[in-house]
Amino acid sequence: MAGSVLFGRDHEIGVVNALIELLPERGTALLLRGEPGIGKSALLARAASDAADAGVTVLTAAGVQSEAQLPFAGLHQLVRTLLDGVKGLPAAQSDALLGAFGMAGAFADAPVPQFFIIALATLNLLDEASTRGRLLLVVDDAQWLDMPTLDVLGFIARRLGAEPIGLLIGLRDGQGRSLDGCGIPELRLRSLDPAAAEALLRDRAPALSAAARRRVLEAAAGNPLALIELPVALSDDRPVADFLTSTPVPLTARLEEAFASRVHDLPSDTRRLLLVAAADEEGASAEVLAATSVLTGTKVSEQALGPAVAARLLDADELRMSFRHPLVRSAVLQAAPLADRLAAHDALTQVLDGQPDRQAWHRAAATGRRDEAVARRLDEVAARARGRGAITVAVTALERAAKLSERTSGRGARLLDAAELAFELGHTEQAFGLLRQAEPLELGTLQRARRLLLRETLEVDVSVGEPRLHLILTTAERAASAGEPALALRLLKGAAQRCWWTDPGREIRERIVAAVEALPVSDLDPDLLYALAAATPLERGTEVRERLDRLAREDGYDAAAAATLGTAATLIGAFDRAAGFLNRAAAEFRAQGRLGLLAQTLVSLAFTMVHTVDWAVGMPAVEEAAQLATENQQPRWLTGAKTAKAQFAALRGDLDTARTLAGEAEGAALTTAHHSNLASIQIARGLTSLAAGNPAEAYDCLWRVFAPADPAYHPFLRTAAIGDLAEAAVRGEHREAALAELRKLEKDVSGSDAQLIQVNLSYARALLADDEHAEALYRAALDLDMTHWPLARARLMLAYGIWLRRQRRTTEARTPLRFARESFDALGVLPWGERARKELRASGESSERRSPGAWDRLSPQESQIARLAAEGMSNREIGEQLYLSPRTIGAHLYRIFPKLGISSRAQLPDRLRNAD
Repeated sequence: MAGSVLFGRDHEIGVVNALIELLPERGTALLLRGEPGIGKSALLARAASDAADAGVTVLTAAGVQSEAQLPFAGLHQLVRTLLDGVKGLPAAQSDALLGAFGMAGAFADAPVPQFFIIALATLNLLDEASTRGRLLLVVDDAQWLDMPTLDVLGFIARRLGAEPIGLLIGLRDGQGRSLDGCGIPELRLRSLDPAAAEALLRDRAPALSAAARRRVLEAAAGNPLALIELPVALSDDRPVADFLTSTPVPLTARLEEAFASRVHDLPSDTRRLLLVAAADEEGASAEVLAATSVLTGTKVSEQALGPAVAARLLDADELRMSFRHPLVRSAVLQAAPLADRLAAHDALTQVLDGQPDRQAWHRAAATGRRDEAVARRLDEVAARARGRGAITVAVTALERAAKLSERTSGRGARLLDAAELAFELGHTEQAFGLLRQAEPLELGTLQRARRLLLRETLEVDVSVGEPRLHLILTTAERAASAGEPALALRLLKGAAQRCWWTDPGREIRERIVAAVEALPVSDLDPDLLYALAAATPLERGTEVRERLDRLAREDGYDAAAAATLGTAATLIGAFDRAAGFLNRAAAEFRAQGRLGLLAQTLVSLAFTMVHTVDWAVGMPAVEEAAQLATENQQPRWLTGAKTAKAQFAALRGDLDTARTLAGEAEGAALTTAHHSNLASIQIARGLTSLAAGNPAEAYDCLWRVFAPADPAYHPFLRTAAIGDLAEAAVRGEHREAALAELRKLEKDVSGSDAQLIQVNLSYARALLADDEHAEALYRAALDLDMTHWPLARARLMLAYGIWLRRQRRTTEARTPLRFARESFDALGVLPWGERARKELRASGESSERRSPGAWDRLSPQESQIARLAAEGMSNREIGEQLYLSPRTIGAHLYRIFPKLGISSRAQLPDRLRNAD
């Protein structure tokens, strides 16, 4: 591989060059994977050189194993030459990015910056740089980057497209799992074929004897680094090194042996210098020399570097030193005794004054025992990391501090803190692991309450039995007695939520509500209202709705409270009240970069929009919720998003999509046994079958929501499904069974005056009535206020028109049938619209098929962008809303205008008004 020659890599060079050549048109990312020494670094270096020669601006970064705990260190490497452009970012983004790099002091009093704000700031910084020319990001040894940097790279990779930005990432096999779900195309580097391996070996070791050449080729097995380095380990007086003839060992170990053999013959000061350099993460020459002097007790000069450079182990200049390959660092550390490694880290702590984070990590590495003082230093590291938005680093610091804790109580408290932060970040598996470590350890009263709350939040089993309920109630009582009623309420809220998921019976639900109402908290507390709604949606729904109305007129609650209130409204079926709270919460979560909470809120908003049939808000919400839930590893909310999307698809008449999504959602829901999820999925299946004109199949799906022994049974969601069940049963053999379920439900909801519940019950009564009473029941239903429920009114009018026609009152039937047709067309509910047309034709009146409008041709995301642009938002402002770059927004608008038959954004408001 001398110079720019890469033996046997023509295909790989072609793939990388194709990415670079695409940059004027679009950006993309590529992951180079392979075993150590396979040539990833060489290929990346070749790509960087070729790109620079072609006039592409190249930004580089490389992971360093000991640097993985330094938050955003890799990201700073990557964008350090662009930092002058930070001042051009929106204030929140510039503050977040500079704070992440420790370059701004604004965070003493400011909110903790959210990761996604930092990631969006990075994307916009790169996007702005790309306006001046093509940009290539080259990242090597990504397996050793700090986790926050890896997360930012994943965020960027998912959003490349419109920008002329390329991203090449080199990653060792079996590592970098955080990049696995990003959808980045992969190029796997394989071993060189025999001809290329021999050509490389002849190029680098032309004087090697034939016997030694055969042994090296056999041992290297096509690994380029092995082909280069193994011959160097052969001495003049030994034809073949022992490690080439010994029992076979993994190639990585052989290479480390080869490097270690070179280290062994170096002067003492040079060996110590290499050990300090291997323990150091910065590679600053002055720092390594100073620490080596501390380690040896005498001044070590730059001359000690010479033998290491001559042995081709180290590259160095007056400022920095770096190992020729990461395996050299590994070999140096593996070859040194434990006591020497600890001493090297201790020496570094003595030269790192003014760098508290690095000093703390080296102190932790230097101690071979539990040390509370060092653990407290890591607590401070965690606090600073959290203040910079580097939650993953804070978790790592707390986990390490826990291991160094001298008291079990301190260990348990730190593990609990780490678990809560991991959950906040969306890393549920890590949170589980940390929580399990904390379970057997000594904790105080409030910490035990927090532990139970986190366990309740994380556990997949959603059942609530007597023993579990008793534990929750007792723990909540103790938390309240310890002066933490808010913590007690959060525990009880979680128990109430489980009652929504899986009904434990009325007695248990009432006990939870009694415990909630005994707490000294406001009767308008969002968590209290949520608990009432989740545990007793029918019994206390009217009361909750009245309090929601009072809160809707106030302005003293934050995004989390708004999301809780909006979700509480959905639990009692008050979707007309939910939208305001949820829209407010979504807007604030966007601005704060809290995209995990945004995903949850958008799922609730999507279900709200299904019931109010608002495609313009609902479809973008459900698409974005699915994307964010995937990105944040939130399977529960991904299931909810797919279920809501299936219901939308059924209403639209996209039946294949509806069936596919319902199947995917059901497969996920079965693993968590959420009865509420399964019920919603069965409702989606029932709607799909009704849309397909298959009432018998619809009835089978919907009946499961009403059958107590079925996993999909749900006492409250029966109120949402009763109208569909009646429609499925009205002309079939199940009419009497459906009528019996209606009577049961009427008794169960006798104390509720919820508008949507009454609308659904009235619709079911009219459909299932005999001819003698049907007309009176239809008219009674039509007298209800259905302002907020246009779909329910349209379906009622359709059913009434069908009933009139079958009573041979054809002329009368046409009026409700016309109303139904026009309403379904306006709502975009195509299957029912076609049914209204069919009934009108049967009554003797022709009706033209609905023509898709221009807005129907837009994807949900395009519709969302178009509407935001119509409101007067700039591309940058839209990008801030959707966590996309301004250039990506511009590319979307470029595709949107022709679909809408317009040529500029100035025409969007008129087009939008016409569509609505």
